[in-house]
Amino acid sequence: MTTEPKLPLENTNSPSSQTVPAEANASTALLDSPSSGLDPQSTPLQMWLHRTSVFLFVLISAVAGVLLVILPWTPEWTDNYLLLRFPVVRTIITTGFFRGFCSGLGLLDIWIGFWEALHYHDRH
Repeated sequence: MTTEPKLPLENTNSPSSQTVPAEANASTALLDSPSSGLDPQSTPLQMWLHRTSVFLFVLISAVAGVLLVILPWTPEWTDNYLLLRFPVVRTIITTGFFRGFCSGLGLLDIWIGFWEALHYHDRH
């Protein structure tokens, strides 16, 4: 005479009793374990792409920062075609506070760009 093992009753309302399709398990297994044993960031192409993106970020930050520091204090800042139709906006951007605020943003932009350049490290 054999006895069958007693299995615990499953609660069908609990989230742990829901089954995951086999396709989802296969896709997460592919994402979790790389097919090759190489780290994706160790390839030379990705390393150079990262270096190039950091260089472009620093360059754009420096150029935009220098423009924001110098441009508000030039006549081109207020005497341009776009502001001739809006005298109220022109009076606001000609104030010393607004010009100083823009120059401060420019200095902050330069600082962020050079900070990124100084703290750059290759990931090996």
